[in-house]
Amino acid sequence: MKFSNIYFINGTAYAGKSTMVKMLAEKYNGIACEENYHDVRISDLDSYEFPGLTYTRDLKDWRDFIRRTPDEYEAWIKETTKECTILELQILEELSKQDKMIFVDTNIPTEVLAEISDKDHVLIMLAEPEISVNRFFERPDKEKQFLYQLLLNEENPDEAMENFRKCLKRVNSKEIYNHFLNSGFNVIIREDERTIEETFLLVERLFKMR
Repeated sequence: MKFSNIYFINGTAYAGKSTMVKMLAEKYNGIACEENYHDVRISDLDSYEFPGLTYTRDLKDWRDFIRRTPDEYEAWIKETTKECTILELQILEELSKQDKMIFVDTNIPTEVLAEISDKDHVLIMLAEPEISVNRFFERPDKEKQFLYQLLLNEENPDEAMENFRKCLKRVNSKEIYNHFLNSGFNVIIREDERTIEETFLLVERLFKMR
């Protein structure tokens, strides 16, 4: 099945995906499926069927989260990506029945997006790997600031921060960046000198809304 009224934005961290999804939904009176919109279903998930997504739900001590090795962190990201894809597709199938445009900040892999969407309904937004890692905590959302404070309160905060940055580097690698870049979909690369408004116009043009 191909979704005709859904527009997907995938890509790397700190590229502007969430901002564009919100702006598009507001302008076109559509539905914004922002980052981690599948969280509405996490409370009902079975931990054996969805071990990645329920890991944080059932976590007793969040210090365990920030103390994981890069290998453990990468394995968790890969697992949650698979699980998120299942949930996202379920949610989007229901939403697509509405007579509205739907804009999605998605984790669905590009290979799956190629099967469920037309090419001009998918956009890849990228930030250079160094930006995705080094500016990870500059965003004001509560989740990232919570993790940041946990790292600062570790016995050796510099060592804890370095380990966590290694985790981030693993899942924001140049290899992953290049995979997105060569996915066959339209790509927007973050440029600090380009304004949000200019980026939005570019997104509209690539989605063929203008």
